[in-house]
Amino acid sequence: MNADQILMEIREANLSYLMLAQNLIRTDREQALFRLGISEETADMVGMLSPAQIMRVASNNTLLCRMRVDDDMVWTLLTNHGKNTGDSVTRLHANILMAGRHQEAL
Repeated sequence: MNADQILMEIREANLSYLMLAQNLIRTDREQALFRLGISEETADMVGMLSPAQIMRVASNNTLLCRMRVDDDMVWTLLTNHGKNTGDSVTRLHANILMAGRHQEAL
């Protein structure tokens, strides 16, 4: 994969992310804040972007979204699903940990 293709994929990911984020914000703001891990201010700004602004922001060469999971425990819980009988409990535990991180970030 060459550099141009990577940049194109970053722009596509940015566009998809912004469209999803704006849709979530307009549909259910509280869920959007939680699921996207964004602040009220960011939600206000993304929610008001015009289609032309979304295209302009998405064309940035830097990925706009980031991995929210930066904890080994959460990664282990998420990647080991299906390996034992407590799969739903494991996923619930991972979600609880990530929700706590979201609250800490606010």
